[in-house]
Amino acid sequence: MSFLGARLGLEKRMVEVVSQDESAWFEDLYPPSLSRNFVGFSSVPATETPRKGCANPMCASGWTKPWRNKRRPIFEGQWACGAGCLEALVRNATGRELGSGVAATPQESPHRHRLPLGLVMLEQGWITHPQLRRAIDAQKSAGAGKIGEWLQHECGVSLETITRGLGLQWNCRVLSLDGFTPRSMALVMPRLLVEEFGLLPLRAEGSRRLYLGFRDRLDASAAFSLEQMSELHVESGIMGTEMFTHAHERLLDCEFIEATRETMRDTDEMSQKIAEILIDHQPVASRLVRLHRYYWLRTWLEAGAQSRVGMVPASSEDVFDTIFTVGLQN
Repeated sequence: MSFLGARLGLEKRMVEVVSQDESAWFEDLYPPSLSRNFVGFSSVPATETPRKGCANPMCASGWTKPWRNKRRPIFEGQWACGAGCLEALVRNATGRELGSGVAATPQESPHRHRLPLGLVMLEQGWITHPQLRRAIDAQKSAGAGKIGEWLQHECGVSLETITRGLGLQWNCRVLSLDGFTPRSMALVMPRLLVEEFGLLPLRAEGSRRLYLGFRDRLDASAAFSLEQMSELHVESGIMGTEMFTHAHERLLDCEFIEATRETMRDTDEMSQKIAEILIDHQPVASRLVRLHRYYWLRTWLEAGAQSRVGMVPASSEDVFDTIFTVGLQN
């Protein structure tokens, strides 16, 4: 057989092998071409072929130049061909967050009837009726203070017992400081949100779970927003005043991601501003979430800025936060 004939025969067999093996990738969640090339917030299974062009369904261009870089800018795992289409993607995200049902403040969250802490502890046999009555009377006389504080001050109930009662009241875990790493947890979310809403990222467990500590009451809206941004399952828990205060101070002493604040007239102006930021910075990943009255945009400028723990940054380098408020809010 001639060399040319042998080569043609080999190429024919290679084509047959490739055509037979293509079907094997259909059930593979992470085929090589996707796992290497896709940069975004969520992995793309083989059964959901990502758009090769602009992600804006209303894009009027109709086609995309094959030499265009489609890895930047990326917003929530999607690429847009220009400023107009990118702004359309941002507007969709803004509308999603505006209609998410997240309360503007923790106080505006839907009220859930919970058994009062004193009754929870009484039911467990941790305090007596006279102790509870004494604490309630002291609270009424002072006109301030929480019942747990008065049980501690007036009746000598330990802080550990009160914290256990809070855990039962909120039906959540009582978290400890085991594994708390302030420097890495300072990268989880902006200082402004940590300070204003009393949030304490405690530790990441493996690559899928993040523990979020609170002083004496949970904030489900904050936990949900953090879960959307970090792509980690967030588990909330009570810590108690003294332990929380000590850990919170340690966290605030650390370096956070660089953040800027912007006040916009309305969500349309905010969407335009976000699109401008994405065009200017050209991030490999970015995401928008609402946390109470704030809109939090995080941008990752380089792939190396992403860690192996969800979307928590590897360091403060090449990551930027922008915190937006809309309307006449302080």
